[in-house]
Amino acid sequence: MLVFRPRNSSNVEAFFVSTGIVALGEMGDKTQLLALLLAARFKRPLPIILGILVATLANHAMAGAVGDWVAKAMGPDLLRWVIGGSFLAMAVWMLIPDQIDDDEGTGKERFGVFGTTVIAFFVAEMGDKTQIATVALAARYTDLLAVVAGTTLGMMLANVPAVFLGDQVARKVSMKLVHAIAAAIFAVLGVLTLLNIGKLF
Repeated sequence: MLVFRPRNSSNVEAFFVSTGIVALGEMGDKTQLLALLLAARFKRPLPIILGILVATLANHAMAGAVGDWVAKAMGPDLLRWVIGGSFLAMAVWMLIPDQIDDDEGTGKERFGVFGTTVIAFFVAEMGDKTQIATVALAARYTDLLAVVAGTTLGMMLANVPAVFLGDQVARKVSMKLVHAIAAAIFAVLGVLTLLNIGKLF
């Protein structure tokens, strides 16, 4: 029987799992809706994209550090249950549609397009699905840099098209299907973790 080996995985695996999960999870998320709102308001894609990148790196680095600390503070058995439960909770959360507050991302124009985007995205990402996913992934995988790079790339893959294509993306892609796929991935990861099954765990 394979035993749970927390934080024992390749950098490539950590990077690609983090990228895929966050890219799927971000589809239809409130921060993607915020990207659409900012693009419609300012019509300046480059500073918006740079702002999303900076805000995501800062937010996910912080979340990753929390996940790394959690992993070091717990023993392997407790960590397995915490990570497995977190993945299952994320699977359920992925099925709940997000809404953006009417005042989210508004105001603060005195900081310019870039500054407004950084502030709005950093605040909107606090406690968001993708931030919590980053904490869980950083607790699961050894390489914090690979996790943060992967989750950041996942955010950019979901949000850059939203900035350029706007509402066309939302109309053509089934958010329910995307969220269902993301939920299934989290559920599989959670079950594999709890049961000590599979190469990933």
